[in-house]
Amino acid sequence: MRVQLLTADQIARVHEASLSILAEVGVHLPHPEVLSRFADSGATVDHDAQRVRIPAELVERCIASAGKQFAIYGRDIAKAARFGCGERNYNSIAGEAHWIDRPGGKRRPAVLADVATASRMGDALEHINLVGAMTDPQDVPPALKCIEVMAQMLKHTTKPIHFWFHDRASAKYLVDMTIALRGSESEAREFPICYPFLEPISPLRFPFNGVDVLFETARLNLPVPIGPMAQMGLSAPCSLAATLAQENAEILAGVCVTQLIQPGVPVMYGGIPHAFDMRTTQLIFSGPEQALFGVAMTEIGKHYGLPVYINVGLTDAKRPDAQAGLEAGITLMLGAAAGADIFGHMGISGVDQASSLDLLVFQNEVIGFVENVLREMDFSDEAFALDVVREVGPGGSYIDTDHTALNFRRALWFPKLLDRQFYDAWLTGGAESLEDRCRLRTEDLLATHEPEPISEDEAAAIDEVLRAARRDLS
Repeated sequence: MRVQLLTADQIARVHEASLSILAEVGVHLPHPEVLSRFADSGATVDHDAQRVRIPAELVERCIASAGKQFAIYGRDIAKAARFGCGERNYNSIAGEAHWIDRPGGKRRPAVLADVATASRMGDALEHINLVGAMTDPQDVPPALKCIEVMAQMLKHTTKPIHFWFHDRASAKYLVDMTIALRGSESEAREFPICYPFLEPISPLRFPFNGVDVLFETARLNLPVPIGPMAQMGLSAPCSLAATLAQENAEILAGVCVTQLIQPGVPVMYGGIPHAFDMRTTQLIFSGPEQALFGVAMTEIGKHYGLPVYINVGLTDAKRPDAQAGLEAGITLMLGAAAGADIFGHMGISGVDQASSLDLLVFQNEVIGFVENVLREMDFSDEAFALDVVREVGPGGSYIDTDHTALNFRRALWFPKLLDRQFYDAWLTGGAESLEDRCRLRTEDLLATHEPEPISEDEAAAIDEVLRAARRDLS
């Protein structure tokens, strides 16, 4: 099942507009080493203004050299998230500054202990195959934050992980920790466990640390998702086409940055623009514009042959209610049907207001619904079951046939949270809302799920790197 929004001519026009932006306007890039590499590669560089104008031929060359398939692996390497090969992946949020223990309650600053909780929950949820920290802990010094987060995550989930990298100095210890976990640098290169996220700042700027980190992660050839978040009407022009073109230009500039630092490094096209709400004066996470952006950016990214990450399946709602179902369900269904590789980040309350485990549990259910809509239908001779139809005949029933008994678990999806009871059964059972069931499932998973324990040797190797980082960076 596929949806299509843009024609080949429209994609070509977006591409040409993006090339014009890069060649005529350029991007602000406050990194002297990368500016020098651009200059050596034929770009026009103003070192004083830290601005580079990128010619079309350099953009095309970097797109061609970028790696277009990759995988990241969990502590258990049998658990992998694969990109560029037709698989769909789902991740929880890499980190929010606030945490909500229960929707409708007060927010509080996120702390390091929340990382362990979020990691266990991501480990428990069957559709989350890339576990996010969900927490940007406020009780840890910035220089150590990502290192402390990674150590907690490795101990509390066996799946691949995702969190925010801070700077080049701390990234060294993240690389060291990966090597310590895998046992050697060659194994760490073959089985990466995470990736750095390069986020250009719209319009047309790059952060120094986001670029500088890549010199360290290149040691393991870690893949690089590139995802600006241009906001239509605020940090991008107020039209869908113009926002697509600017966002695409920022991503293509990021592709050039990665390839000038490490030719051949795998990249992911992070098409995550949003609209800006002129009434509330905040970004819109999940309006109809987001569904259009998700499909369009998928088609543009796939035009370049790159794996694609889009922001769909999110919600502006603060609790798992009807609004959340409407917004998350529609945008995720369209984005998944468009063929993107990963969707998220799941578990956010509203527009980056905080992390919420209840919303993550709810979105896991939405993913299950979407995945079952997109499953491949069986049209084999056996699937038509003509012998059973002949046996039952007109007016019969299939409820007591062997065919139904053998096939119903494969033919039907059984939700964990959605209500399908008769009215009286629902009423006598307490008339629970979906939000009630999300809360109960969250509490149950936290009480019962324990990830596979990390081995003593692995834990000791991680702790040794952590002690070195605390000593050197504190």
